[in-house]
Amino acid sequence: MNESSNGAYDAILLLSFGGPEGPADVIPFLENVLRGRNVPRARLEEVAKHYQHFGGVSPINQQNREIKSALETELANHGIDLPVYFGNRNWHPMLEDTMRQMQTDGVKKFLTWITSSYSCYSGCRQYRENLAAAMEAIGPDAPVPDKIRVWYNHPNWIAVNADHLDQARDELGVEADAVHVAFTAHSIPTSMAEGSAYEAQLNEAARLTAEASGITDYQLVYQSRSGRPQDPWLEPDICDHLEAVAERGVTHVIVHPIGFISDHMEVLFDLDTEAKEACDELGLQMARAASAGTHPTFISMIRELIQERLDPSLEQRALGDRGPNHNVCPANCCQSGRPGPGKPAAAQQPA
Repeated sequence: MNESSNGAYDAILLLSFGGPEGPADVIPFLENVLRGRNVPRARLEEVAKHYQHFGGVSPINQQNREIKSALETELANHGIDLPVYFGNRNWHPMLEDTMRQMQTDGVKKFLTWITSSYSCYSGCRQYRENLAAAMEAIGPDAPVPDKIRVWYNHPNWIAVNADHLDQARDELGVEADAVHVAFTAHSIPTSMAEGSAYEAQLNEAARLTAEASGITDYQLVYQSRSGRPQDPWLEPDICDHLEAVAERGVTHVIVHPIGFISDHMEVLFDLDTEAKEACDELGLQMARAASAGTHPTFISMIRELIQERLDPSLEQRALGDRGPNHNVCPANCCQSGRPGPGKPAAAQQPA
């Protein structure tokens, strides 16, 4: 997929992971996620139980529809006359189907906003490969995508995360110096992490958010590990970390899913269920910070990211020393961690 850094666009695409919307969807959805990957069937069935625990429905699609609706209103309020489409990698509405509809509607070139704030194979390059595959399937007249930059250090992203962190602290009723914050993100294979800026970006987002909220006791940890047990993945795991926190005498903990934009299945099960149970067993008072969702400041950030591509003279805002991320991905960025182009190092835990 060849990108240009500016140009006229006919539409916006919200591109996400997808999730089942009923019990009958769960196994087919997981088979889509894990197709071609070395993940035991037992692992698939284990994850399926997570979904069935919530009636076979992942909230991610509805949450993305709500973000889409809020973005449409935000764009209209700022005089940006572009339709917003919604497509997924692993479940309906499937990306190729959405792009075929865009083609029917006369879209020639569009901006893609991917629901991942951090750079790694699963969160960036694989989506670009999905877009390229959809273009190839549609043919020479397929709409052409450009990708919006990741926003891990955008002032609005930090402001939303800090706001939700403050709300969680208020829920616990403690001062900033009396609470530990565990910022969580999706674990990925270390071989995949080594080929991207994933860890560095997450650590920067956690640092900026903690700083904005006056938090000094915090750590970035990981959740939702999948794949073969013998393959190294990013650690520490959230539940292991909670044990270590309790051992050093901490009594109040905020779990903050800074690696995610909405309260989808990984948040509901891995944090609100498993991490909460761990805290109860350890005697820790826990509050879980909300994810960004449809927070107005988050929606305005998406609009701002669109505007800066429509008008390259606009400032690309970013906090910290790393500056704004690139608009056009280098050819060698976000490698999968396995030999051969486009080969994922291991399966991503479904959202």
